[in-house]
Amino acid sequence: MRRVLVVGAGLTGSLCAALLRRAAAGPLHLALWDKAGDAGGRMVTANSPHNPRCTADLGAQYITCTPHYAKKHQEFYEELLALGILVPLTAPIEGMMVTEGDCNFVAPHGISSIIKHYLKESGAEVFFKQCVTQINLRNNKWEVSKETGSPEQFDLVVLTMPAPQILELQGDIVNLISECQKQQLASVSYSSRYALGLFYEAGMKIDVPWAAQYITSNPCIRFISIDNKKRNIGYKLSCQLSRPDDSPPQPFPGVWRGWIYSFQLRWLHCLSPECPGSSEESHLGSCFYVDLGFFCCHRSLLLVTLFSILWRETTWKKCFQLTVIFSCEI
Repeated sequence: MRRVLVVGAGLTGSLCAALLRRAAAGPLHLALWDKAGDAGGRMVTANSPHNPRCTADLGAQYITCTPHYAKKHQEFYEELLALGILVPLTAPIEGMMVTEGDCNFVAPHGISSIIKHYLKESGAEVFFKQCVTQINLRNNKWEVSKETGSPEQFDLVVLTMPAPQILELQGDIVNLISECQKQQLASVSYSSRYALGLFYEAGMKIDVPWAAQYITSNPCIRFISIDNKKRNIGYKLSCQLSRPDDSPPQPFPGVWRGWIYSFQLRWLHCLSPECPGSSEESHLGSCFYVDLGFFCCHRSLLLVTLFSILWRETTWKKCFQLTVIFSCEI
């Protein structure tokens, strides 16, 4: 049985694995490794630790299909639409560039549901937190080493991780990549963003006319999305969170990816009206994109500033506390 390894659990890796499974003429052992803790790559969706059905997209927010790709990849779009993984985007997004002939789609269950669909179809053995460090050629087999665990051998290895990570690999692969290929890989540039996802308690409403908005007036914030509204599911997705009332404050978690100045948190607070106290079971996810290159504040200083604002504002104290997770991953 031939053994194939796909490195990277983003859109490219998951679709590649599914296509390999479709094209396999005989028995195939298919493995997929990713250094992250979940699938998605730049199409990641965060889940509330209180209810996995409460999600917020921290990667791609929607998919734009041009007429060229609608024709070239017609079978993929038809499949995802037929399964309900994608649906047409009908919610208003302020500031979105509209080009004639383009179609926009959203994923009702989160953008990472596309990746998870292809991973399931591939039947691959998926292993997370597996960081590849070396690739060597041993007896006509590719021996792949990782940070933890023993090396494993494969007949074929497909690399779908970002170009800088490929250039960091050690072993025989260093000599197998030509200088021209190295220059091409080194020339690949990436637009990096940090994302902040917030989950609100049941009954919370943000009274704005849009589902998402591109921001041009702020030096750091680039995009804001109210995920339920963006995905055309209103505020009805169940999230089992209780209102604190007179009980001890309950942690309503947020997912923090990056650094932000205190004045921006005050600005975000203006978008959050006081909790109405409704017992209706619902959830509201918000995603805030911020520009990576702008930040230069110290982490410890930021923590003090962040929590001083949260505890000074009565409304925030009643509604939720933020779980702060610093991440340098881009």
